[in-house]
Amino acid sequence: MTRTLHLTVQHPRPGLAIATIVGDVDTRTAPALRSGALEIIQLGHPRLVLDLAQVGFCDSAGLSAIIGIWHAAQEAGGSLSLAAIPERLMRMLSMTGVDSLLPVHATTADAVAALTDSPPASVKR
Repeated sequence: MTRTLHLTVQHPRPGLAIATIVGDVDTRTAPALRSGALEIIQLGHPRLVLDLAQVGFCDSAGLSAIIGIWHAAQEAGGSLSLAAIPERLMRMLSMTGVDSLLPVHATTADAVAALTDSPPASVKR
């Protein structure tokens, strides 16, 4: 496991951001992911895509951070989509049911296309 997490952000459209995550998302790095994503949302980009292609490991703290980001995006009138999810992480999302809450896309381009073709999703109850 790495001890650092790198987050880079692109803004392809107004109100939309792609956050590319590099590293492991675990107890040590999940708070940085959450605070970085919350800052993106607060800066006026409530529709957020997390590009997870370069995430090597994600534990329950990482999963909790993703769920917290989803709630924050919903509260801001936006949405959270996940893209390019490694197989190991996809299994965890499936086992926990998180994949039924969040849109999952094969690529970031697919996620951006889905977000620009439709309005932000409402809270599912």
